[in-house]
Amino acid sequence: MSRDRGPRRPRSLDRRVPRLDRRVLMAATALALSLTASGCVVVHGERVVLPSTTRAEAAKALQQFTAAYNKADAAYDSSLDADHVTGALGDIDAARLKAGHANSPSGNAAHTPLEFSDVTYTIPEKAGWPRWFVAEAQGNKGGTSHWLMVFTRHGLHETWQVAYLTLIAPNALPEIKKNAAGWAENVPANPPELAVPPGELSKDYATYLKSGGQTFAAGPHTDQWRAQRQKAGKRPGLTTQYIDEPLTDGDYAPLALRTEDGGALVFFTTRRYEKQTAFTGTSIPTPNANVQALTTGEIKQSLTMEFMSNGVAVDPVKGASNDKVSIVSRLEGLTSAEGG
Repeated sequence: MSRDRGPRRPRSLDRRVPRLDRRVLMAATALALSLTASGCVVVHGERVVLPSTTRAEAAKALQQFTAAYNKADAAYDSSLDADHVTGALGDIDAARLKAGHANSPSGNAAHTPLEFSDVTYTIPEKAGWPRWFVAEAQGNKGGTSHWLMVFTRHGLHETWQVAYLTLIAPNALPEIKKNAAGWAENVPANPPELAVPPGELSKDYATYLKSGGQTFAAGPHTDQWRAQRQKAGKRPGLTTQYIDEPLTDGDYAPLALRTEDGGALVFFTTRRYEKQTAFTGTSIPTPNANVQALTTGEIKQSLTMEFMSNGVAVDPVKGASNDKVSIVSRLEGLTSAEGG
């Protein structure tokens, strides 16, 4: 699944993560969450900064996710990988498998096992839960794009789950800041030095998609996407409305890593609704089989679709020469639909 590399390359996630003995990390974490035998000293887990995991355990988590993902994809059965996905990816994956099962109850005849190579792990130090880390890998699906996955868990004995999944071009990410031991720096939700606090990014992005503004840099996921939506909003016989909502709680909460230039790489979630309404005397274009499989109600004059979107952004330092937030990648999936 993975292999060690030489010196780190610029603008990529660092491959040189030290091999901390798993027993040492587990013992330290247990200490941070427990009382001493005498009961005289309390070490609070929310105050002790520790690496989120070891490189060996991160590799194992990726292997377990991949095995579960392949079983679920082959059978079109979301119960087979439900323990390994959460957040935005969990919603997207469950809907994808539900639609696949509805259209092919006997399973996925086109299934090809997902495989990863050239894997890199970025593991931040942080206090409290959730712990999390990032895996970037070349997959045998998605062309030359790399798979970028964020694993999270809320307790020492819980299963690692993938909350965020996007596809990125190789070397598309800024260099992540590391300390002398090779651990990355976790960025909190509301640091004052960033152009947009990670905790506000989902809300600001939803607002931008509705009204525009100067917060985000031009690109396929910002001004170009707004232009496409405006063009598609009014077609002969059909009107399309868009509503974007921020998601910031639980496993949808943003996660961020400090970059070498002082900014942050932020993973965030949004949800959007797309409502198509046909004019009198016309009808909604027949949706594809996957949309139909996720649709409740009869499609007469309208179709409202719900999408979950997870993205990754480069958030610069406030006041930098280029202080606009760049959306590096965004992956979305239909999660439900309703006819009317």
